[in-house]
Amino acid sequence: MDAGLAVEQVALALQEPMNAVIERGDSSVQQFYRDATVFLTGGSGFIGKQLIAKLFGTCKLKKIYLLSRRKKEKTFRERVTEMLTDPIFEGLLKEQPSFVDRLVPIEGDMIDIGLGISDEDRKTIIKEVDIIIHGAATITFDAPLRSTILTNVRGTREIISLAKQCKKLRSFLYISTAFSHATISSEGQEILEQFYPCPVDPDLMVKFVESVDEDRLNSLQRGLILNWPNTYSFSKAIAEEMVRLKAGDLPICILRPTIVICSKRDVNPGWIDISSVYGPSGITLGTMMGVIHSLQTRQELRIDFVPVDYVVNAGLVAATTAREQPLKIYHIGTNCRNPLFWD
Repeated sequence: MDAGLAVEQVALALQEPMNAVIERGDSSVQQFYRDATVFLTGGSGFIGKQLIAKLFGTCKLKKIYLLSRRKKEKTFRERVTEMLTDPIFEGLLKEQPSFVDRLVPIEGDMIDIGLGISDEDRKTIIKEVDIIIHGAATITFDAPLRSTILTNVRGTREIISLAKQCKKLRSFLYISTAFSHATISSEGQEILEQFYPCPVDPDLMVKFVESVDEDRLNSLQRGLILNWPNTYSFSKAIAEEMVRLKAGDLPICILRPTIVICSKRDVNPGWIDISSVYGPSGITLGTMMGVIHSLQTRQELRIDFVPVDYVVNAGLVAATTAREQPLKIYHIGTNCRNPLFWD
């Protein structure tokens, strides 16, 4: 038997106990999402695709409203149709092709005031949505500070504002990163599941990038982010503070994943989003295929990879606790219990 096929069969066999539970449909998590209407941002990304496939494949959802940008060459409906050609949706399309009708694109953009959502769509969300999962973000480490802050910080403020208007809201899951406060000066220290001091007031930072000239802002960038290694982690630290300050009595929780890589077990064992092949997943894939023969590393360093299905499963369960007080923060990674070293 081909070695690759044997590995695939073992991976699929690992799904059998999980599939039996899914078939019963009586888990507390499935009951939580039964007949739910979800508003999802970041649905076309790595974690977002896995979320869509997992939710529709395991829970009897009513609908997912998917925030989707319009691009010049494609309408937002065309972009969603293209997204569904990803292999992660193959099984779902065979088993319940009608799920496509319950995946409804909402035209908008995280970088716009009000998320760029029309008045009509906003009214629909306010009336129908009872679960929000906010995963959209600019994740490029060296992205300009303006677009990163406007998307990751102001965008989070705008979706919190929308959440406060939702008449049926039961849960709001904000997907952050375990590196939001992994600063240069904190190297070697443990990051706890708690809020940390923010480098700047969120509203003040938003007003600053809105008003300062782009070139001037770029020249100040290194000095502004100071202790943070990149604009991404800097913006996520501020976005978490935006959640803390603005959430009020919303049923909200935060998930902080570490370095997310290809799936281990479900929905498709080994699945990797094509957009991620140049990142950590690509390093994993290239090494296992023998394409990458060497890496320049410090061999004693731990590297905290976590499969995307672990992240999604943890997030979906975390969302069921959003009403608990104080606001819960959850880390999902492998470094503590199953550490991996570069060597």
